[in-house]
Amino acid sequence: MLKNKIMIIVLGISLALFGWGAVDNPKADQTNGATQANNKHPLQPSTENSNAGSSHSAGTSANPSTTASKPNASPVTNTPAKYSNINTSMITAVRLADFNTGWVGGNGWIAKTTSRGKNWSVVYQGNGTVQQLMALNHSDVWATLDQGGKNWRLLHSTDGGRHWLIIGTMPNKAFLHFTSKTTALSGNAFSQNGGKTWHTLPTPKGLVGDVYFHDVRDGWAVTQNNNVFYVKRTINGGKSWSTVMSKKLVEPLAGAILRSAGTNDSWVELIGGTGMTQTSYSVFHTADGGKSWRTVIANSTAGGGPAPGFSLEYNNGPHNNGSKPGPLYVVNPQVAFMGGSCPACDNHQNSVGWTKNGGKTWVNSKVTLSGYGEAYLAISDANHGWWITTENTKPSVMYTTSDGGVHWNQAHIFR
Repeated sequence: MLKNKIMIIVLGISLALFGWGAVDNPKADQTNGATQANNKHPLQPSTENSNAGSSHSAGTSANPSTTASKPNASPVTNTPAKYSNINTSMITAVRLADFNTGWVGGNGWIAKTTSRGKNWSVVYQGNGTVQQLMALNHSDVWATLDQGGKNWRLLHSTDGGRHWLIIGTMPNKAFLHFTSKTTALSGNAFSQNGGKTWHTLPTPKGLVGDVYFHDVRDGWAVTQNNNVFYVKRTINGGKSWSTVMSKKLVEPLAGAILRSAGTNDSWVELIGGTGMTQTSYSVFHTADGGKSWRTVIANSTAGGGPAPGFSLEYNNGPHNNGSKPGPLYVVNPQVAFMGGSCPACDNHQNSVGWTKNGGKTWVNSKVTLSGYGEAYLAISDANHGWWITTENTKPSVMYTTSDGGVHWNQAHIFR
């Protein structure tokens, strides 16, 4: 018996010395993950071009879900070696926190810059194409991932992109924005727990495009009926809607995009007819809850017909360059930028214009950039912003402005 006890004691000492059957140290794993997160993999260095002087899409609504989505059990942690061979040449989404700091996304990846686009680090890799990026500040960032079919996932980072957590499933493909860390809105869906569960708000009949709720009470919508379009407003979460503007249409609307930079602020883009690679469109703005409206843009085209809300004889603008609308980016009630494109022009020219007085005047930059794909805008303030052009067969290119859009300098070519 004594001999057996001695053998058991010796065996126990051996297990302790060599660590067999030892429990993992969770602090050690967390430290390793933090170390890897800080060792970011740099992308292709930027190309400066001082002579190169000079985002968005409205989604299609789906049936919103009111059930809870199951978040991933653990966040996705950066691993530099994992990101070494990622093709970042095609950009599908962009968002900035300020002129220096922002994020871009593509098919299965998200990258971040803190040098106004000169250098980039991949901060996420996973399944799905990034469709939207939303930044509440420098720390809280969200991304929507299209994983095919109706499977749209919502990612969230609380540390600027170092770690990501799958929060749940998006209720639709409308424009996503957060008013706080917990309150999110997407079309007529809203969440009050950071996007884990969603609920719906009532919408008016005859809806064109997606509604836009500035918050859970104040919202805007466009409807049409009998060759007339109506801009409607709610101040009680969709329980009732009042008409705040209406105009006759020569032909039915093809779409509508709404943005709001305040409780009483609304920017309304109406998309009209299309023909000969030309699309007609209008942009209207109100800063007083719809009591008064200003025509910001009225682009009539030969192929698309009159701008929505105007007669066949109207062709005097105010005019945004290009024969088709590009991305609309609203900064505040006074400042908004909008792109334009010209598919029939050499190198498919992209252009940009802006207003800095709430739509009283519209100014077009003299700069045009080539790119046959979708263009993206991310504007920090009246003077600073990003402009990204894309093509299927060429890398996406990022340009920046520091003088309000008059000049644009090439900051980076994505590889």
